[in-house]
Amino acid sequence: MTKKHLIWDLPLRIFHWSFALTILGSWYTAENKDDYIGLHIQLGYVALGLLVFRVLWGFIGPKHARFSQFIPSPKKLIAYLKHSDHDKPIVGHNPLGALMVILMIVLITLQAVSGLFINDDVFSSGPYYGSISNELEKVMSFIHHNSFNVMIGAIVLHISAITYYGLVKKQNLVLPMITGNKTDPEIKDSDAIPNSKLLLAVIVAIICAAFVYWLVIINAPVVEEYFY
Repeated sequence: MTKKHLIWDLPLRIFHWSFALTILGSWYTAENKDDYIGLHIQLGYVALGLLVFRVLWGFIGPKHARFSQFIPSPKKLIAYLKHSDHDKPIVGHNPLGALMVILMIVLITLQAVSGLFINDDVFSSGPYYGSISNELEKVMSFIHHNSFNVMIGAIVLHISAITYYGLVKKQNLVLPMITGNKTDPEIKDSDAIPNSKLLLAVIVAIICAAFVYWLVIINAPVVEEYFY
């Protein structure tokens, strides 16, 4: 029986699937904003909290969650693209997968942060709407309404790559992100993580939630509106 090795910690897996559901929900509520604009804004806050968690977890989480372990050097990326090391077992993210992680973090950060500064021209607005110049608000609105298209393209590319690895290379990338385990016989015991650092993850999650609450409720400026 092939031995299972714990590679993806539980907090990372919860983040991954929560992130995916948040993006899906944000897309749906944006397409139906007349009915769900309030929920859309709330999902933006959730996305922001998840992003903060992922960035912190990228520094203090288990081995394979850390940026230092999976962000590829140019040399490693070129070697991977040339297929020189495709036959070697890759325990965590492969170089292209690592770049996708960074790209999605950047794109969702642009979406979530820009959403704080814009309104929907009808009923709702971000907590920082009116706190910057009109020119900057236009920039934020442009970013918010156009970076999502780039993100959709990235998601399609991501799903296509997963499908390719599953059908062509016979590597199931989805199941390990559900169970946390990989069973490649070439993976060493030293590659596995001992635990998921759950207590640390709970503390970080609480800090992230508190930060988002402070950002969008406590620290949000009170912008005076004048009606003529």
